[in-house]
Amino acid sequence: MKFTVIAVGKLKERFWKDACEEYLKRLQPYAKTVVREVADIDPAKAGGIEAAREKEGAAICAALDALGSAHMTLLDIGGRERSSEDLSRRLDTLALGGANSFAFVIGGSDGVSEAVRRRANETLSFGPITLPHNLARVVLLEQLYRAQKISRGEPYHK
Repeated sequence: MKFTVIAVGKLKERFWKDACEEYLKRLQPYAKTVVREVADIDPAKAGGIEAAREKEGAAICAALDALGSAHMTLLDIGGRERSSEDLSRRLDTLALGGANSFAFVIGGSDGVSEAVRRRANETLSFGPITLPHNLARVVLLEQLYRAQKISRGEPYHK
């Protein structure tokens, strides 16, 4: 199994990097997991929010193209909310159906382009709250790790 997280923007603060590195380390025995960062575009320099969203979207689509046939989940506040157990079952169901490569997309602060939305096989929400993108990345990695532990019946999930 392979997980790829495609995220707009770089982690700047050490504590975000440390948290992501910890969950990436924990995930490695279960699934090859990588994070691909694409540049966040300043709307003021790009000609507006829509132009920036389109440029970020093109970079996200290029990263998805490089993955081939990965099942793509877009993180979106309007997406489907899943419990940790539901996420674990969903990943297991997809894997049993033949999926072995999964991409999770975290867009920029102004959302994602329609081209990215059209590529999504499904959307996932961590609830109606607004999370900073850095925190969303940490939460996603932690939930992927938790899903693997649940799937194997291993201790961690309480």
